[in-house]
Amino acid sequence: MKAAAILIGVMAAVSPVAANAQALICRAPTTVQRPRPELPTATEPRRVVPIGGYTLALTWAPEFCRTGGGASGRFECSSGNRFGFSLHGLWPDGVGKEWPQYCAATPLLPPATIKRMMCSTPSAQLLQHEWAKHGTCTGLTPAAYFGKSDGLYARLRYPDMDRLSRAPLTVGRFKAAFSAANPSVPASAIRVTAKRGGWLDELWLCLDTRLKYTRCKAGTGGAPDAAALRIWRGHR
Repeated sequence: MKAAAILIGVMAAVSPVAANAQALICRAPTTVQRPRPELPTATEPRRVVPIGGYTLALTWAPEFCRTGGGASGRFECSSGNRFGFSLHGLWPDGVGKEWPQYCAATPLLPPATIKRMMCSTPSAQLLQHEWAKHGTCTGLTPAAYFGKSDGLYARLRYPDMDRLSRAPLTVGRFKAAFSAANPSVPASAIRVTAKRGGWLDELWLCLDTRLKYTRCKAGTGGAPDAAALRIWRGHR
């Protein structure tokens, strides 16, 4: 990866809705922090159960940076970087209510793996957490696991977030706009989480075991379609 990379999150040819969406700027670090081990706990125990599907989780970085990430010096909030949706992770879901997690003991991720992912998941510790909690349950190597999650992330396109932030918006309208920019992602495959005040926090996209987008199961979280939604842009 080059020391300075500019990632364009949208191609104008996708749709008129997506034509003016965010251009993301990421200057990949020359060195990365060494993460701490991520281990199961009494409240987050090891759990090996069958995989029934997956969730691709995306964080709206401007909101994260506004509500504490910037003060912590996180990579996506400093050094001239500009993120829209960052990649939180790819989470195996269970067949029933419980999901697999911390399936196997794992060493720390190699620095090269962390460095390759910093312009998608901009935190060494978060990458270690995602691999230890979720990736170890997939049967994949770290390179293959992050390759799949990063590949899904890279193929997504986004509606015009600036325009959406300036008008009255509901969760349902946002889902429709996101689906219009991504014909392979039906609105029924999108869950939206919001912080207090209705500020956009994350998107959780539902996939089947073949990593194809599919309708989310009932009762799996997310704000109702009728709920008001606000988008913090941060950069203008």
